Amino acid sequence: MDFEALREAIDLAAAVGHIFVATSGADGLPHLAAASALTGVADDQVLVTEWFCPGSITNLRDNPRVSLVVWDTGADKGYQLLGEVTEIEDVGVLDGYDPDLESTSPAPQVERRLLVRVGKVIQFTRAPHSDLEQ
Repeated sequence: MDFEALREAIDLAAAVGHIFVATSGADGLPHLAAASALTGVADDQVLVTEWFCPGSITNLRDNPRVSLVVWDTGADKGYQLLGEVTEIEDVGVLDGYDPDLESTSPAPQVERRLLVRVGKVIQFTRAPHSDLEQ
């Protein structure tokens, strides 16, 4: 695994302020979520904390493989981190009533932290590129 590329991806995520989290359940149906940050915790592990919708969490419980995408659209530079979620931890629970949410679809009620063991880091860009780790 390219540890330098992983560190660059973590830095890029901090700079752009968001990442995408792609999951797929046991039925193969994909799901894409967004999160605001990516935190490095070990050489090959990162944390992603967000108010994930139930579809993402159900998928991860059925199939722990995940793709995290960090991409600066203006510079067309990014990374795809391929790995496996090794732990899902509840870190916050919505407690209270927000009348502004009443007229919208149900909002996620639990903030969760995903511990991801990254196995491969590949380039992510619109330009021609390889899906092989460099």
